[in-house]
Amino acid sequence: MKKLRARMDESILVCAYYGPNGERLIKRGCKIANMLDCPLYILTVDSLPLEELSADKAAYIDQWKALAEELGAEELIIRDNEKRPAVKVIAEVARELDITQIILGQSPQSRWEEIKKGSFVNMLLREISFVDFHVVSIDRSVEDDENLFDNGTRAYLVKSDEGHRISFTHSDEVIHEGIFYKETGTDFNNGVFKFIKENKICQLHVTDDKITEPTSIHSSIKEETFEK
Repeated sequence: MKKLRARMDESILVCAYYGPNGERLIKRGCKIANMLDCPLYILTVDSLPLEELSADKAAYIDQWKALAEELGAEELIIRDNEKRPAVKVIAEVARELDITQIILGQSPQSRWEEIKKGSFVNMLLREISFVDFHVVSIDRSVEDDENLFDNGTRAYLVKSDEGHRISFTHSDEVIHEGIFYKETGTDFNNGVFKFIKENKICQLHVTDDKITEPTSIHSSIKEETFEK
């Protein structure tokens, strides 16, 4: 449940990006918001539509939703299918919500990239000079972890005599259409099948084409059970 904030002259916006450091940024933002007794907003920006996000990204968003609810944030804002630069989107949200302080992670840009493209923070400052920025250092060893899954492939969830499985060809037996993300480094169809149901992303653990449970791929991936 959201807390009733006493101060409305201050408001915090956390810019979260995928990876374990996103949670760290959100918690830092919550700490500052509690100190100032002001509203907290969380923003993430992605160029892909929500339903096309990888299994890893979708899992992080689920984490952030739960964390936002737990910490009493006003809103987790997801700007998906966004073709504009992230700087433009952040500036727009900051203006709409009268944000006074923005928290973001330290950019992994090299010095040469900064010379060529300019610092991300400096670009934000040019867009919204009226906001204070908190730049939090990140754990780069965590941010650079390899992806657990290959690129997604169109697949279908079907019911069979042995339960449920995924298929890569459409048929009358199809229950849901979605994306299958195969585990990196395996020759078998092991991984995660993701689909949209009632405007919610659902993900299922797949082993040798078959739906199995419980999942152990990612702590945030939730299984959906089917009536037999």
